[in-house]
Amino acid sequence: MKLRDALHISAKRQRQASRVMQALLGLMVVVGLVSRNGGVVVNALVAFAVTFLPGVLEHDYDIPMDAGLTLWLTLAVFLHGLGTVALPFVGTPYADVWWWDHLTHALSASIVAAVGYATARAFDLHSEAVSLPSRFMFVFILTFTIAFGVFWEVIEFLISLAAAAFGVGTVLTQYGLGDTMMDLLFNTLGAVVVAVWGGGQLSGVVTALTTRFDRSRV
Repeated sequence: MKLRDALHISAKRQRQASRVMQALLGLMVVVGLVSRNGGVVVNALVAFAVTFLPGVLEHDYDIPMDAGLTLWLTLAVFLHGLGTVALPFVGTPYADVWWWDHLTHALSASIVAAVGYATARAFDLHSEAVSLPSRFMFVFILTFTIAFGVFWEVIEFLISLAAAAFGVGTVLTQYGLGDTMMDLLFNTLGAVVVAVWGGGQLSGVVTALTTRFDRSRV
């Protein structure tokens, strides 16, 4: 059973939630421009652009992105964008809510893990020369996600230096080695969730990717 079925959330409600978050990200871009906060503008604008990715994948590449998968991706980028905005009675979530960074890293890592799982599983089904047992797949997802997480921490550090040098504001922020270790820990948590429960959620994507691989071989 897929998670969205277990939670009894209709596809219509999921699409509505995605649209609301998409609109709020657009509003964040405007707020960032008005307040001349470059960090808010960059983060919200990138997140807003990513919300169109499911539509591109579905319409241009025939990869099924149902309401649940779209909501999953939209929620991850929405919470990241929101984390840079100063909210009444809350402050800036990334700076003032201790668990916000952990939540966004776990969600973002689950998206990375999903991409890694779907691609590797499609190759497994497509090629007779490739055999990926379930235990190896579990290890692969963890390794892939952790490696990407380390790469992202380096990018995050470089972007924060560049933002400070050009006076753009807070785009991506690191708070020291301890924060980086916690980021990687929650990245691993997101990967474990996908490794254990991701197969059922991503079956349609895997089938579509396998079909594309089969066509490319012909």
